[in-house]
Amino acid sequence: MSHLLGALLSLLSFAALLESAQWKLQENVFVIDSRWDAEAPATAVELSCDSPEEAVLWRKDSSPFQEGKQRGKTLRVAVKELPDGGNYSCVSRESLRVLSSSLLLIARIGPDGTILRDILKSFQEPKTFLKCEAKNYSGVFTCSWMTENNPHVKFTIRSLEGPQGDVSCSTPVAVTEGALTTYTAQCHKENFCPFAEEHQPIDILLEAIDEVLYENYTARTCLIFHKKHPRQLSLLKHVATNGTVTWTYPRSWSTPNSYFPLTFKVKVKSTRRHRYQVYDTEEQWVQLPPGPAEVWVQARDRCYLSSWSSWSSLCR
Repeated sequence: MSHLLGALLSLLSFAALLESAQWKLQENVFVIDSRWDAEAPATAVELSCDSPEEAVLWRKDSSPFQEGKQRGKTLRVAVKELPDGGNYSCVSRESLRVLSSSLLLIARIGPDGTILRDILKSFQEPKTFLKCEAKNYSGVFTCSWMTENNPHVKFTIRSLEGPQGDVSCSTPVAVTEGALTTYTAQCHKENFCPFAEEHQPIDILLEAIDEVLYENYTARTCLIFHKKHPRQLSLLKHVATNGTVTWTYPRSWSTPNSYFPLTFKVKVKSTRRHRYQVYDTEEQWVQLPPGPAEVWVQARDRCYLSSWSSWSSLCR
């Protein structure tokens, strides 16, 4: 009978909390969407103590509540801003033992319904909170993000395809420089084709949680785009023979070249006339006009409009 009563109390507690807190993140962890502007009302949350004991006290973190805010095994609180979040627990009056607890996290919502960012700091290239890159076709890619130094923040990172999809990520590694900490996680896609383009990007979800605040971030990565990293293309070689300049693909590039083609930008400077000519080509050679000249070449993925590589070294 006591087990049935305990299960019933737990179910009622969860149902009441779910109605006001919107959704459950983990066991005994709930997220409340809250607007912090003056016109928005607080969210009313009702907690029930999941215990057969009747004589209980309520605490938020380590501080007790006033008697007027609780009615026996039920606690009603108004949650809106950061001080209202935290760990709510009921304890035995007699032994002061914790009987049950619930962690309330606050997701700060703007007027348009989107989460306002506080935990993560943005990168500037371009402005983004979570970036994922892959340097090859091994199915391995790296995701990174930044925060101010905060030892109490925790992260979970996963694929949005099903519960976990076919992507698994390692525990994040933290590197602190000054007031910022950069986190890096290595992720691996199980089912990948090393000889085909990834037409479907991988959606990665990062959840950031500190003691009272909850945020989530989504990033997309496409393996073919980051394999063709522009900095790897500065290794182009070129040779001038009888007015013809030729160049080859860098060793780091995927093969065969016919399946992973590049397009090139050629810059030619006439040293006599001091004029520049710049044009694009899909060929691996250029015929120069008579007279001395200087030539540079850069490249990018022909199938995806990625950034141009660095210019090659000067060919005279």
